[in-house]
Amino acid sequence: MKVIETKIKDVRIVIPEVFGDNRGWFYESYNSEKLKTFGIETVFVQDNRSFSQKKGTLRGLHFQKAPFAQTKLICCTRGEILDVAVDLRKGSPTYLQWVSAVLSEENKHFLFIPKGFAHGFVTLTDNVEVLYKVDEYYSKENDRSVRFDDPEIGVDWGIENAVLSAKDESAPLLKDSDVNFVFGE
Repeated sequence: MKVIETKIKDVRIVIPEVFGDNRGWFYESYNSEKLKTFGIETVFVQDNRSFSQKKGTLRGLHFQKAPFAQTKLICCTRGEILDVAVDLRKGSPTYLQWVSAVLSEENKHFLFIPKGFAHGFVTLTDNVEVLYKVDEYYSKENDRSVRFDDPEIGVDWGIENAVLSAKDESAPLLKDSDVNFVFGE
């Protein structure tokens, strides 16, 4: 396993060691001891899966307000996505900056996103399955989203005419949201 830093220090790409032969392949999708050697000591409590039927489906930008914020470890088990993390921690040197990574069943990469970030992804193929671990349970009362196309954030999703849920279509702009993340807390 190796971990690669992104332009936002706290967001990392995790690349498992894949063992393949004439039968197929094998890899450890999660190993807490190995992740600890890279400074990732998160205790995950819930796994979530999503399925998106059509290429161009966009889910995000989502987060849970503090103190129910979630650290996430995301992978794409079928198809391919562009996964995005946006720093929403007021006072952070990377506040409102975003990073993206292509996650796919082929590359088997993971994206580690700590608390204080909004998360979203767009499907680059049809029939996509995404699996992610979180370190806080889902809290409906604290579930929030910000517009995927908020000009203050400026994520380049690389698509036009995204397929959106009603929730994501009506998400507020960041300036109208009640996001409460503070860098260092």
